[in-house]
This record gives sequence, C-alpha cells and structure tokens, in this order.
Amino acid sequence: MIDKDFAIYDVVEMKKPHPCGVNRWQIIRMGMDIRIKCEGCAHSVMIPRKEFSRKVKKILVKHEE
Repeated sequence: MIDKDFAIYDVVEMKKPHPCGVNRWQIIRMGMDIRIKCEGCAHSVMIPRKEFSRKVKKILVKHEE
C-alpha cells in the first residue's frame, strides 16, 4: 500500500460526498486514526488511516507550514 502524501490542515476530496452535499474535507487530527471535518456543515469524522488513504481521491489544498 502506497501512503499518499497528506498532512494536517490539508483539504482533501473523498470518493463519496458527505450527505450535506459538499465533498471538501479538512484534516484536523492525524495519528493511527485521522479526524476530518466537512467544510460544508462542520461535522467531523474519525476514520482509521488505512481506510482514509483508500477513500481519499485527491488533495485539493496543501497546507503551507
């Protein structure tokens, strides 16, 4: 499995949109699990890193350090 190059505060697009209709998510916590926040309704979801890297489509905005 190739780990994609994503970091905290990046904005990513997932394969499936959130029920609110927006498909932009911001990474707000990283570890074994990754917490992402919907940019439409501010709902946050925590998913395992392996599942996240499988479901992410692309990185939309790269956070500058």
